[in-house]
Amino acid sequence: MKILRIEFKNINSLKGEHEIDFTGLPFTGSSLFAITGPTGSGKSTILDVISLALFNNIPRMGKVSTSEINKTGAILTRNQQEAMAAVTYQGKAGKYRSQWSISTARTGNLRDYEMELSNAETGKLIDLKKSEVPGKNEELIGLNYNQFIKSVLLAQGEFAQFLKAKKEERGELLEKITGTGIYRQLGIKAFLKYREENREIQAQQNRIEAIKEDLLSEEEYAKKTRELKAKDELEQELKKKIENLNKNLELKQKILLQEKEIKNRENENSQAEDKLKTFEQEHGLPLKEHEKIEECAEELRSWTLLRKELTDLELELKSIQKNEQLNHQNRTNCLSEAEQLTGAELKPENIEEVLGAFYKKISWLEEERRARLQEYRGLCNQVRSETRELQFKLEEENPGKSREELLVLGRTSEEKKNKLQDSLTGIDLSHPTVERQQINERLEQAREAWRKEEELKNFSTEIKKLQLEAEGIQPKLKILPQEIQQAKDKCELLGERQEKLELKKQNQLLQAKFEDQRHILKDGKACPLCGALDHPYAEELPKKDDTLEVEIKKTGQELSGWSKKLSTFDAELNHHKIRLEGLQRELEATQTKLAKGKKNFTEKYGHLQEEESRDWEELCNNWQKKLNDLEAWEKEQHRLRAIKTALPLLEKLQKVLEEGKKISRERESLYQGKDISQDTGRLKTRWTSLQQEQKHIKERLQETEKRSAQKKAKLEALERKLFPEVKEKGFEDISSARQALMPEAECRALRVQREEIKKTITAVASSLKLLHSQLEKLKDEDIDESRESLEEKLSNLKQRLNEVAAECRELYSSIKNHESNLERLEEIKALIVEKEKQIRRWRLLDELIGDSKGKKFNDFAQDLSLSQLLHLANHRLKDLSDRYRIDKPEEEEDDGLVAIDEHMGGQRRSVKTLSGGETFILSLSMALALSDLASRNVEINSLFIDEGFGTLDPETLDQTLDTLEKLQAESSKMIGIISHVDSLKERIATQIQLQRNGQGYSSLEIKG
Repeated sequence: MKILRIEFKNINSLKGEHEIDFTGLPFTGSSLFAITGPTGSGKSTILDVISLALFNNIPRMGKVSTSEINKTGAILTRNQQEAMAAVTYQGKAGKYRSQWSISTARTGNLRDYEMELSNAETGKLIDLKKSEVPGKNEELIGLNYNQFIKSVLLAQGEFAQFLKAKKEERGELLEKITGTGIYRQLGIKAFLKYREENREIQAQQNRIEAIKEDLLSEEEYAKKTRELKAKDELEQELKKKIENLNKNLELKQKILLQEKEIKNRENENSQAEDKLKTFEQEHGLPLKEHEKIEECAEELRSWTLLRKELTDLELELKSIQKNEQLNHQNRTNCLSEAEQLTGAELKPENIEEVLGAFYKKISWLEEERRARLQEYRGLCNQVRSETRELQFKLEEENPGKSREELLVLGRTSEEKKNKLQDSLTGIDLSHPTVERQQINERLEQAREAWRKEEELKNFSTEIKKLQLEAEGIQPKLKILPQEIQQAKDKCELLGERQEKLELKKQNQLLQAKFEDQRHILKDGKACPLCGALDHPYAEELPKKDDTLEVEIKKTGQELSGWSKKLSTFDAELNHHKIRLEGLQRELEATQTKLAKGKKNFTEKYGHLQEEESRDWEELCNNWQKKLNDLEAWEKEQHRLRAIKTALPLLEKLQKVLEEGKKISRERESLYQGKDISQDTGRLKTRWTSLQQEQKHIKERLQETEKRSAQKKAKLEALERKLFPEVKEKGFEDISSARQALMPEAECRALRVQREEIKKTITAVASSLKLLHSQLEKLKDEDIDESRESLEEKLSNLKQRLNEVAAECRELYSSIKNHESNLERLEEIKALIVEKEKQIRRWRLLDELIGDSKGKKFNDFAQDLSLSQLLHLANHRLKDLSDRYRIDKPEEEEDDGLVAIDEHMGGQRRSVKTLSGGETFILSLSMALALSDLASRNVEINSLFIDEGFGTLDPETLDQTLDTLEKLQAESSKMIGIISHVDSLKERIATQIQLQRNGQGYSSLEIKG
């Protein structure tokens, strides 16, 4: 994975748009670069841009959200409305561009962030939701966010703290740095899983203990079994005695009930006889009168019905006669309304004919008026259509006034047309369309020629610029090879000299005496011989000869300086060669374009260039003016044609308006209503309805009179028949006989009531006889003992039975519980055995790695991780310093990490005793080792190291940078160093420099 380009806008203090292209100069000349600037200038912001664009996450803030930005005020530059971060990177699958952006709505509130991923080679967007982009980047890069910031973006602070931490703290830091907290979680999970699985077994074992407490002994179980059998036999005997007593009591109860029933029956018989006497007194005489006349009941009811029907017919006749009078009045009113509408005298025979003729006349007048109105509107639309391009408004109610206005517009347009015609000399106005097309073509050619001539001038300027830049590079290409050779010679000479001095120094060290060793003793640092930290014999030292040390250091500095110059000269030479080749290609391409452009210009536009000093702007303006005048002339021509067409239309419009008004006046004089069809139709319908109603009334009157006569004859015949019969039955007339006649239902009900009373008397007498017989039989079966004595005995037996039954239930329950508990014990033991088999693996896992805090497995895993990390760190440390190796502490040592000093015979010393520069060297090796560890399966070609270089002395800084240059050269990595150390500016030529201004913003500049 390699980062190719970083683009961002308004991120933190870096206001505006910025771009860092690692595929171009100066980064292609040197892949080791520095990001420099004072504290707070935005150096770490560049790393934030990378992680934000890829994962929507930054190390100093965590996962980014709108609420987090509002709360912290981070990311979006102060007083800006939008921000963007984009990274283009190279992965195994190709090149991709990932972008993050956010903006402010009109309300002033932040919108939600957006993320997108595209193919950098084709520019095609990959169809993903914004939440899916970080995951897709993880898949394409091969690193998740935590791995990325530990293998690409390296921060030194965590490793310096890691080196000096105690064992417990070191484990937590290692867990945080390597992201291996999963091992602690696995230990906790194993512990919790076993505890959860074992909880059921523990619960079952608790149940076993509880059940055992409730079990009976064998002696108690046998005793209770014998007691239960004896109690069962006693219970059966008591039940038999209770059953016999209940039978005797039931017999005595039956005798009492029988005697009570006999008394009830005797009362019923007495009540029935009284009821029969009352009935005869209340209903006997009316019923007898009814039965006398019952043979004539049908004729009497018919006589009553006929009299009622005859009365109803007389009332109906009166109603029909009243309706006949109302109909006559309505017909008279309808005839009067029709005369008022038509203005003619009408008769019942001709009302419909006169209404029809009046309707036709008014309809014809309305049709004529509509025709004139339609014609009028059509003419108005024609006039508007013809005059739509004129500044003219039609006066619909006064067409004459509109005609005068149109004549004035015609005279004005004729004058404008004549003026334009004078300016269009040489133009064939009989074919204006053709002329306009030709003028347009000439105008476009002139404009295109003008643009092409400007392009040719730009080509010439570009050629001169490229030639000047190439001329400036030539002298440098001649001088740089000589300087490179000189630098190589110097480096070889100084290298040989340094080797000789180092050999001389080693010989002196081998020959040194004990007194010479006193010169290197320092308080606080261990003695290489005894390990003591206090050195009393280091005082009053003999004068030390430092001449050789000074000479070695001076030679090393000179060698380092010439090595840097050699690297710089090589990079500059390579850069100038590549640039010169590019300039030559650009110059050739531009010259080819210029020659081809001149040739095409002469062929295509030579006929337009009458002279070299042709003013293209003036030519275009002249053709444009002619085109405008011609279009204006055509417009006036169209206006005149429209006026000539509209004038006769206005005359016709005036005539149609007058005819329409005349027809309207005639119609108003005959009819002022709104709907002639509705008014005449309503009168016709009403007249027809009244005529039919008159006919119907006459028919009903005749029919009713006929029915009334028939009913009278029928009633008289019936009275002649009935009168002799009712006299014979003892009634004075038909009316008194009808009053004695009961309704059939009432008569039937009284007879039924009388029969039921008689039946009740008979049934009660029969029942009394049977009851007396049954009572005698029951008394024969009864015993002499009293009821109270039997009940007392029964109560005592029942009480004893309840006591025995309770004792039986208690004994049975105790025995049953004992047997059930034994069965449950066996079931639970079987379940425990089965559960033990199921959770065996969890018990083993808990014994191996489980505990409540996950410490056991985490310590084991972190110890393995630490061993692997230290192995990789020592491999990196060889390139940085051959003096130290890092090792884990032994049992008798302090629990911090140990530095093994190879220059002191492998002495082991705590990293806490190291200087700041030595600590940085070790922490840098740890950071590079973690990068190697995190990227074991992914090739990492971009590396950013954040801070820490300020603690190094010049010599160690040079050595560290040499190592990083070597790492860059061996692995082709692009390495960026973030620091505010000024000395880096002298050593590293390629720099991204950040500067703060007085407004709180920072500027970014790339130098190389």
